[in-house]
Amino acid sequence: MTTKILAFSGALRKASTNTALVRAAKQLAPEGVEIEIYDGIGQLPFFDQDLEADVPAAVAEFRAKIAAADGVLIASPEYNYSIPGVLKNALDWASRPYGESVLTGKPVAVMGASGSGFGTVRAQNHLRDVFHWLDAKVVTKPEVHVGNNWERFDGEGNLVDETSRNLVAGLIAALVVLIEETEKVKANA
Repeated sequence: MTTKILAFSGALRKASTNTALVRAAKQLAPEGVEIEIYDGIGQLPFFDQDLEADVPAAVAEFRAKIAAADGVLIASPEYNYSIPGVLKNALDWASRPYGESVLTGKPVAVMGASGSGFGTVRAQNHLRDVFHWLDAKVVTKPEVHVGNNWERFDGEGNLVDETSRNLVAGLIAALVVLIEETEKVKANA
């Protein structure tokens, strides 16, 4: 059976190292794990509760992709000590309407890259807070903070740093374990 993971970046910039991190995850996925990269969060309208009665098509597609996935993998930059607005907007849409979140109980892993030596520590902590409220199941270790990103990626946006590659591979493996544990609990419920 194939484990299906939906991955997306919280960055919109074409040359984003967070988008490159998602591509690296797809390359590093082990046999039996299929990572689908979703690049449409920039197409989601601003969350507006007035739109919940007639959900925009882009939002419906995004929610359906999350619901169909066994797990979610997110690479987030850090802006002003937190997550980008476009990523928060996507998570708000995925969690609505109240009581119908497609993230409830969903296994999730987070990672991030930045030019800072701290990587994306604060942004990832904020993401964990959001997922805690949404009752998602979040991988706690390994933490993947790819700092000093200019040293870790080549000119074509490939993750070339072996330590970072190993951490990303470890994060995928931990997400797969969490997915399997979650499925066992569901089967025994």
